[in-house]
Amino acid sequence: MNQNQNQNQNQNQNQSQQSSDGRHEDDTALSEFLASLMEYTPTIPDELVEHYLGKSGFQCPDLRLIRLVAVATQKFVAEVATDALQQCKARQASIVKDKRDKQQKDKRLILTMEDLSKALREHGVNVKHQEYFADNPSTGMDPASRDE
Repeated sequence: MNQNQNQNQNQNQNQSQQSSDGRHEDDTALSEFLASLMEYTPTIPDELVEHYLGKSGFQCPDLRLIRLVAVATQKFVAEVATDALQQCKARQASIVKDKRDKQQKDKRLILTMEDLSKALREHGVNVKHQEYFADNPSTGMDPASRDE
C-alpha cells in the first residue's frame, strides 16, 4: 500500500507541476499579448470604444483592455463584412440569365440591407429594417449612370 501511495503522490505532483507550467505559459502569452496591444493602433479609436463602454456602464482605466475590445470589435465587423460580401455574391450569381446579360457591363457588387441582415443573423444579431429603405440597387444612383 505504501508503494501505491508514493506512486499516487508522485503522479499528483507531476500533474500539478505540468498544470502550473501550462498556466505559467498561458500567463506569459497573455502578458505578451496585452503588452503588444499598447504598441498596436486599432482601426476603431480608443475614444469611441471608451464612449460606448461608458454608455453601457463599464468604466476601465486600463488602455490595454480598451484596445482588446477594439480589436475584438474590429474582428467582428470584418467577419460580418466578409459574410455580407459572400451573401451579395451569392445573390447576384442567382440572378436570372436575362438580367445578367444586361448587367454584364456593370460588375460592381451592390451590398443590400438584405445581405447585411443575413450576415448579421449568422452572428446572432437580428436586424429589422423599415419598408422605406431602398432595396433596389439602382435607387439613389444618378439617372444617367443607370442606363450605362
